This record gives sequence, structure tokens and C-alpha cells, in this order.
Amino acid sequence: MKRSPLQPKHLNPGWALILYYALAIVLGAALLSLPFAAHGESLSFIDALFTATSAQCVTGLVVVDTGTRLTFFGQGIVLLLIQIGGLGITTFSVYLFFYLGKGVGIRDRWVIQETLLHTPVESLPELVRSIFKYTLIIEAIGAALLAIAFVPKQGWVNGIYSAVFHSISAFCNAGFSLHADSMIGFRANPLVNITIMALIILGGIGFLVIKEVFDLSQEHNRRRRRRLSLHSRMVFITTAILIGGGALLIGLLEAPSVLASMPIGESIWVTLFQSVTTRTAGFNTIDLTLLEVPTLFLMMFLMFVGASPGSCGGGIKTTSLALFVAIMHSRLKGNPHTNVFRRTLPDAAVTKTLTLVMTALLFLGVAVFLLLAVQLKGMPAIDSRGVFLEYTFEAISAFATVGLSLGATAKLLPAGKLIVILLMFIGRIGLLTVAFTMIRQSREGAVHYAEENIMIG
Repeated sequence: MKRSPLQPKHLNPGWALILYYALAIVLGAALLSLPFAAHGESLSFIDALFTATSAQCVTGLVVVDTGTRLTFFGQGIVLLLIQIGGLGITTFSVYLFFYLGKGVGIRDRWVIQETLLHTPVESLPELVRSIFKYTLIIEAIGAALLAIAFVPKQGWVNGIYSAVFHSISAFCNAGFSLHADSMIGFRANPLVNITIMALIILGGIGFLVIKEVFDLSQEHNRRRRRRLSLHSRMVFITTAILIGGGALLIGLLEAPSVLASMPIGESIWVTLFQSVTTRTAGFNTIDLTLLEVPTLFLMMFLMFVGASPGSCGGGIKTTSLALFVAIMHSRLKGNPHTNVFRRTLPDAAVTKTLTLVMTALLFLGVAVFLLLAVQLKGMPAIDSRGVFLEYTFEAISAFATVGLSLGATAKLLPAGKLIVILLMFIGRIGLLTVAFTMIRQSREGAVHYAEENIMIG
């Protein structure tokens, strides 16, 4: 008897990942639709679906206030979806396979390899255990530090609960907050700022990078310690440049306006926090509607780039940006090869990078057009021009799974919510699926026709 094509055995890794995430979102939406998941009237299914997608895709865009509208049960569902979405359902499923002693097949190894790794590892069980261990340790430390700031203001029970919630949300780069104003009330608090930013950065650099740094730190007895891999070096350098450069530019752009009334110390925290949070985190310590248009444009670029591969964040990833710049630099110098730190990158990586970046730009352009067409239909032209930035910012934030908003989320119509849901879903899954497709080796005997040149530029 033949198996159904819908059975997991016949699903390729990309579609299997899509199915796992989709099932988690639908289940989460069903639970959030229950009467005891929300205070007062139950959430409509579209709002529950939006919330579940935002949580599972670790985005942070909300159509209902998490802290006041959802009950403890509803908040628990959101937190569970954030944790599962941050670690990745594939990681959970592989861990369960190991725990049950069933092992992992070639297809499952491929999924976990392309989701988390840049080079093969000797032991997948050890990798998955390390991911869970590091996640638990980092989130526990983050919760303990946040509790120091939250408990005096909220009491022991609420303070500890809030600390755990925000620690998980920050490390998973989700951006969900129990506070109606996100982190604005704590923008002058050094402990909260440092803790949240550290959690965001650790959750955004990738699990393998964390493991590599930890492993290198343990090699005290070796005379010649190994160097960081090329991947990790590119991640650290690009992340530092984006955070530092972003904070500097935000500070310069906003110094004459919104930052002028703040003490110097507070303004430094605000600029640094906004630069870090645009790396797909979604928290904010200032009302974004007060920022200048050039600052918002800069934030859209930072959101589009996002976090690093194998992390909790979205976007096209830091290594894609770094490789894109390296490709342009090499080609402008007339070098047919792409070299980084005395290493030549394979042509397959170059092709994948260019394809991923261009595909993301094209898809995002189409999505922005559809969102504007749906939301602004029937609105007078003179009024619609003023909200163009809001919906473009919203679309990029959803696609990059960031969660920052200029207020457009509350204005979304049902069709607009579906578009944003799709953006969040593809932002979390789509680029991986594209990578799975492009990772295949070129077919032997592929047709190659006679070459003919065209004019460009």
C-alpha cells in the first residue's frame, strides 16, 4: 500500500517546516479563541490567528494588548508559542526523536542542518541539548536581573512573572510585552536596558555562534586555541557595525528634536536601545511616531537586515548583508571571486545570497503594494499619502519579524490582517524554504545554450 503524499515521510524539509509552524499557529489560534483566554468578550478568530502567528513567528505585532486583554491562560499560550517559535519546531521535534530513542533520518538532519548550522557537526543530539541548555541558562539569568527592577514596582508574584515573560520574549526576539507602553517606563533604567539588549543580541547572533564561543572559552589547556569560524567573525563584525552605526545615526538625527529634552544619559540609552531592538526584537523605549522620517527609514533598513542565521530573529540576516557587500566590492575591483578574511567563498553561497536578497525585496514590494491597496481603498488621495510610511514600515516590520509599529496595526482591516499574517509567516519560514530549495546541487546535464551578451547599466 502506498503512503499518502501528505504523510511526513513524503514531505521535503521545507514543506515539513511550513506544516509544523502552520499547525502550531492554528492550534494556538484555537486556544486563544477560547472564552477563558481573554478578559471580557472572546477574541475573534482573525485576531486570535494574528496573535498566534505573531507569537509563533516571534514578531510582536499585536491587535490586542497582551497585558490587559489576555488572561493568564492566554498569556501562557502566547509565551509558549514564542518559546517554540524562537527555538524552532524542528529543534523540538529532533530533540523528541532523540529523547524517544528513535534517532533522526537523513531528511531531519538536513532540516536541522540548514536551519541552525553553517558547517556539519559530529553530534546532532549534543547540538540540540546545547541549544536547550544555553537557552534555559540565558533566559534564567535574564529573568533574575529583570526581577531586580520589576519586583519593587509590581510585587513579588507579578514582578517575577513579568521578568520571566520579558526575558523569554527578549531572548526569542519576540517583542511581546505585558506593559502597554512596552519598555518606555524603564528607558532610564540601566539594568533593564542592558539586560533586554543583551538578551536580544544573544538571541539574534545564532545558537551555533553562542556554542562556538562557549566551546572556545573552555579550551584553556590547549597551547594553540582555535580561531572563530569565518561565519562567527562575520556575524560579530556585522552586528557590531549595525548596532553601533545605527545608534550613532539615530542619535545624530534625533538630537535636535525628540532627544533634546532628555538628559544625556537617558538619550544614550534610548538611541542604543532603538538600534538594538530593530534587529527583529520589537521592544521600544520611545514613541516611534515622534521620530523623524530619516530615522524611520534607517530603522526600516536595520529591520530588513535583521538578525543572524540560526537565531531567533528574522530579516535577510547579517551574513547576507556582509556577503552582499563583499560581492559588490570584489566585482567592482574586477575580481570574479568573493574573498572575505583571506577566504574565498564558494560560488553557490554567492548565488544564494544574491537570490535571497532580491527575492526578499521583490516579495516585500508586492506585499507593500497589496497592503496599501487593501487599506487605502476608497480613501481620498490627499489623506492616503500621509499614511504611506505607516503601512510600509508595518510591512517591513512584519516581514522581518520585528514587531515595531507606527500605529498601523490597530487600523488593519480583516484583509490587511491576513496580508500581515502572511508576511510574518513567510518572514519566519519563507527564506528558510527558499534556502532549502537553492541548497540543492546543480543538476548534472542541465541545458546550457549558446551565450549571447546584453547591455546593462
